[in-house]
Amino acid sequence: MSDIPRRAVVRTAKLATLPIGMAGRATLGVGKRLGGRPAEAVASELQQRTAGQIFRVLGELKGGAMKLGQALSVFEAALPEEVAGPYRAALTKLQEAAPPLPAATVHGVLSAELGPDWRSLFTSFDDTPAAAASIGQVHRAVWAADGTDVAVKIQYPGAGDALLSDLNQLGRAARLFGAITPGLDIKPLVAELKARITEELDYRLEAAWQRAFAQAYAGDPDIVIPRPIAGADRVLVSEWIDGVPLSTVIERGTPEERDRAGLLLVRFLYSCPGRAGLLHADPHPGNFRLLPDGRLGVLDFGAVNRLPDGLPEPIGRLARMALAGNAEAVAEGLLVEGFIPASASIPADDLLGYLAPMLAPIAAEEFTFSREWLRGEALRLGDWRSSAAQLGRQLNLPPSYLLIHRVTLGAIGILCQLGSTGPFRAEMERWQPGFAPPRTAAARHAAAANRPGRRLPRLDVEDEAGVIRARPGPVVLAPAQRGNRSRSRIRPPEQAGSVEPSRPPRQRRPAREPQANRD
Repeated sequence: MSDIPRRAVVRTAKLATLPIGMAGRATLGVGKRLGGRPAEAVASELQQRTAGQIFRVLGELKGGAMKLGQALSVFEAALPEEVAGPYRAALTKLQEAAPPLPAATVHGVLSAELGPDWRSLFTSFDDTPAAAASIGQVHRAVWAADGTDVAVKIQYPGAGDALLSDLNQLGRAARLFGAITPGLDIKPLVAELKARITEELDYRLEAAWQRAFAQAYAGDPDIVIPRPIAGADRVLVSEWIDGVPLSTVIERGTPEERDRAGLLLVRFLYSCPGRAGLLHADPHPGNFRLLPDGRLGVLDFGAVNRLPDGLPEPIGRLARMALAGNAEAVAEGLLVEGFIPASASIPADDLLGYLAPMLAPIAAEEFTFSREWLRGEALRLGDWRSSAAQLGRQLNLPPSYLLIHRVTLGAIGILCQLGSTGPFRAEMERWQPGFAPPRTAAARHAAAANRPGRRLPRLDVEDEAGVIRARPGPVVLAPAQRGNRSRSRIRPPEQAGSVEPSRPPRQRRPAREPQANRD
């Protein structure tokens, strides 16, 4: 395999084998049951074979097929144990690995992107990939200019065409994945992934996001963001960080490692909108590492949600009021924010009963995430016959909250896989405006951290009619350039990352009551 199978007819044929294969196995299962085999044994065998075929095809195709598989992998914790078992190993594989590209193909991409003398940029380059993902794979190397250990991320040839082809096909076959994630509507997930294709394919843009994150967390005692060193359209060179992938921590980590990883994951996701003005929008275990010194390393910044005004204050305020039992205020607030359509008629007390179990992780000072808790919630909300599911179908998810919701669900899936115990309520109080009691130190900190107009890392991006691109800049940055403080129009990452207000500093706004003090 020299690259991603690009021809639509080839990829469609491969994806089409999934429902055909499942139908064949279902027919086989009926025959075996008629022959006297126990239904449970037949179902277990069917699940195992289905898992093997689905994720083998997704992994081989890479592109959008594998990206959807990775997105689904975080929901594994919500499945009943008798269903989750056959799928768990196959799902985990998609978080960290895929069949690698041949060295000749990798060298061809490097030559096209960094020039025919690309080898001179590295003291050494390992042809065996250290990791593989949906649209690219990572190789370890040593940067010749200063001896830095680096990760070289290389995009698969044909990734763009593959993404579009896969996601169109998978959108048509959305019901197929009900066998993996009962109750989960795949169509909105596919639509969201399609909307992010252009951004994720642009490694220059990813470098811009990564520079902003790296500056925001420079010197942080808990979070490590590798610094980007060089980049082109399909190649990104960053500092290498050693650590244990969260998928490994999930599989065999100690209780202390599980708790530490879960707490730092929550701390990072709550704090990054305030500190960087950005939300890391691809939470799956392959993108996080637990470092030997206990810090959390964060990778892959292709999918990012811009939040220059920080986390939306209504999220915290409405959660606080729900925990206080203020049903009428919660219903009114959800209506104002667009979660309740104007045409819907939902009793406020019923709405509070629907929301309360979801807020359990932040209702007490400490909470333990578990597969059992998530399965209970999935059953409560996914059974179409239940009152909770019927109420949920009347609610709406406003577009501005779509990615925040996606990240929240993904993080919960990881936390339940980890089985983390920790003071998660305190993290929300410190970083989510509106949640901590008004006029407390935590409320003041959250309001200041997410205040519009606060100083944020500079973003070297251009937004043209909603299409975001990286600003033009150098492909490779020599050490002298990276240390130069000149006012050149094309600046290296550290200079381009200097802080600037998220809004023009002279723009005046009417005075208003601090968000954290509003009920």
